[in-house]
Amino acid sequence: MSEPTVSPATVAIPSECCVDGDGGAGFVYVLGSATARGYRTYVGWTLNLERRLDQHNSGKGAKSTRGHLWCLIYAERLPDRIEAMRREWHLKHDRPLRRRLALSAQGIGPDHSM
Repeated sequence: MSEPTVSPATVAIPSECCVDGDGGAGFVYVLGSATARGYRTYVGWTLNLERRLDQHNSGKGAKSTRGHLWCLIYAERLPDRIEAMRREWHLKHDRPLRRRLALSAQGIGPDHSM
């Protein structure tokens, strides 16, 4: 699978990412949030990216995302929810990728050392 590329700005949510459906396309996503303890990322999957991002930002998403303002920094469309769940597992365990996405979202180049 090719390396994802992201611009420093928040990723826009295309309209086809906002449609629920049984057995339809699933999405895996990475959220980013600047916190007092640094920039954090969160990986999840959904059938509707817009609704899910709203849930995270309203405090109704995953417990670990509550109390922070999140922006979408990466998303992939997959054929169905099973594939989205499988890809979510891989993204959750790919810390170097998540770090590159976080740095890119903050406008920091890959050569920056922290």
